[in-house]
Amino acid sequence: MKVISSPVQTRHDPQQIMLRGRMIKPVEQPERLRILAQSLAEDGHEAIEPGAHALDPVRRVHDPLYVDFLSEAYAEWQKLSDASVEVLPNTHHYRRASQAGQPPGRVPQSITGKAGWYVSDLNCAIGEGTWEAIEASARSAIHAAQLVTAGERSAFAACRPPGHHAYRDQAAGFCYINNAAVVADMLASSFGRVAVIDFDTHHGDGTQSIFYGRDDVFVGNVHTDPVNYYPFFIGYADERGSGKGEGYNLNLPLQPGAGDSKFVAACTLLSEAAARAGCQALVLSAGWDAHRDDPLSLLRVSGDAYHRIGEIFGAMRLPTVIVQEGGYSLDVIAKAPRRFVAGFSARH
Repeated sequence: MKVISSPVQTRHDPQQIMLRGRMIKPVEQPERLRILAQSLAEDGHEAIEPGAHALDPVRRVHDPLYVDFLSEAYAEWQKLSDASVEVLPNTHHYRRASQAGQPPGRVPQSITGKAGWYVSDLNCAIGEGTWEAIEASARSAIHAAQLVTAGERSAFAACRPPGHHAYRDQAAGFCYINNAAVVADMLASSFGRVAVIDFDTHHGDGTQSIFYGRDDVFVGNVHTDPVNYYPFFIGYADERGSGKGEGYNLNLPLQPGAGDSKFVAACTLLSEAAARAGCQALVLSAGWDAHRDDPLSLLRVSGDAYHRIGEIFGAMRLPTVIVQEGGYSLDVIAKAPRRFVAGFSARH
């Protein structure tokens, strides 16, 4: 399998996030990509760098003004007289104001206002190399989608920063550009209906939001119950899609402590639902942070389960792009993706 990534993706080196009111060092670090790429190369998978693709597919999924903000934010921030080394918002707009009969608000002109408009939390610092890494990550996703559209049966987009928490016009949860959504939108143009199945331990709220009203992309998630877990606000079982997208969204939240049997059973249900929906191509939002050894996990998933779900998704025998999402134990990220890809390749 071809594994697409660029060393430029490691230029994003965030120094701070907020956790329970304290600023701490983020777990989403450049070493994640190096270890993932090295481990897959050791198994014989071909590492290639993405081409200098135009970002038109990104702008079809994301608000172009938001993309412009990401590309310009750091330089604009540094013009402030007392700027910190990274862009972090200190205010946020109430996005539901228009639904409450209030004016919807408008994009501010100042960089401090724009940061509050386009960045939803304190997990998405924008530093000197962040945009270059975001751009390279998106290009890895675009390249993988183009390979599969051209006839490859599968490709692995080793994206960093990850993407599944990114909304159409907001960064969130370490994510800036929703790489899986970009890939799904591209594949839908060639294959018709596409499935996005997300098995990261965090619900892919950005992906759900982007496709919630569409019937050409089925979105399925297995994740930790958000009632007491990030992203908190979205990811519940009664969220089924809206308008023509009704019935094309399926959430299977798991209770803390759930292990292999429930995790694998949920992935089986998602694969079956995607087949019933008539999906002709597959995007896998692949997070490894459900593993019991991940520092963010509340689940008890073992390495065995990743091999088993690889077999499940491989047996769907669909043109597939695997998109890297979360996973923050360096030991787990060195092992779980290898087991998953081995299981996937054996059945695909």
